[in-house]
Amino acid sequence: MTGALSHIRVLDLSRILAGPWASQILGDMGADIIKIERPVTGDDTRGWGPPYLPAFEDNAQENTQPDAAYFACTNRNKRSLALDITAPEGQALVRELVKQSDVVLENFKVGGLAKYGLDYASLSAIKPDLVYCSITGFGQTGPDAHKAGYDFMIQAMGGLMSVTGQPQDTAGGGPIKVGVALADILTGLYATSAILAALAHRGETGKGQYIDLALLDVQVATLANQATNYLVSGKIPTQMGNAHPNLVPYQSFSASDGPFILAVGNDTQFAKFCAIAGLDNLPGDLRFKTNRARVENRDILSAKITAVTADKPVDHWLLACSGAGIPCGPINDIEQVFKEPQVQHRGMKVDLQRSDGASIPGVANPIKFSDTPVTYRTAPPKLGEHSRAILASELKLSEKEIDTLIQRQIIAN
Repeated sequence: MTGALSHIRVLDLSRILAGPWASQILGDMGADIIKIERPVTGDDTRGWGPPYLPAFEDNAQENTQPDAAYFACTNRNKRSLALDITAPEGQALVRELVKQSDVVLENFKVGGLAKYGLDYASLSAIKPDLVYCSITGFGQTGPDAHKAGYDFMIQAMGGLMSVTGQPQDTAGGGPIKVGVALADILTGLYATSAILAALAHRGETGKGQYIDLALLDVQVATLANQATNYLVSGKIPTQMGNAHPNLVPYQSFSASDGPFILAVGNDTQFAKFCAIAGLDNLPGDLRFKTNRARVENRDILSAKITAVTADKPVDHWLLACSGAGIPCGPINDIEQVFKEPQVQHRGMKVDLQRSDGASIPGVANPIKFSDTPVTYRTAPPKLGEHSRAILASELKLSEKEIDTLIQRQIIAN
């Protein structure tokens, strides 16, 4: 099968997570991703361990540390070109590759690539239909544009931590970050959408364009109902633990052997749950008859439900609620996630064979196309694994020319 983006080439100068997340998605859809990395060190996340991937067979000879598992989560389906963009020769090679590419993706600080002649203005002059996506912490304009931005600080500054965690007045309460770098990942998803939209526009007009994407903008945008709740009411949302600001009962409840999730979304589901739980008098009680009333009386209702759920085990409630069409679920650790029959059925774990024969586990792309399925063509690459091949096949450099570049440390192989 041909991938939906098999006609697209992306020159990826980004590193860490947001940019590589976007390019991996595009690569899964068939795009040719050339990942440009610094010689010797490469992408920062290659060293963000432990844990580390299985050591390369020739690791002892190379005297290098194996790559971190972190790097593998976001760099499959890419070719690695280890190239020094601070050297004029390296910049010239990038410009030649740009002429054969559709997209440039980068996450340098504002103005960081201009001094190398690799900014949008410079590259669009030689490739007018180029789609160029810049990802920064704060965007290309504004009082904080010059600052570096990392996910943790963006979760805090962008408000996510203020609505995550237990209430301030409870034990262990207060702001807490999400357990994955969600601002980075969401920015990667927005970058993917923006690049695809820009490519569609180019297909209609023949014109490329520049995309300015900021982690802080994305974090604010994805506050979703919490942000709108504030803008409409003027009331500042706070931490609510596992409760929902707009729905009740929609939280974790204690069973006799542990917690489970109950996610009631409407009055009909509430009545069904009450019938199962032996709380038949609650749906007719004016304090709980509608969701609005339940939100206003959440503490009273939650106490009544907990008094009942605590008498029976989690499995009882999951079976009873699922049978009645009431959304519920276990609170799985990550090992349990990959043992879930539904997760296994959907093929959410993949194993890719690396060039040295090692098997690298990973998480599948969740998109299921009917005609152009995502593909897992290559495992996350060794640093500079494809340097020689890219220069020979794409730029038609001779072996002697490539050897000279290696000797001069312009590229690493």
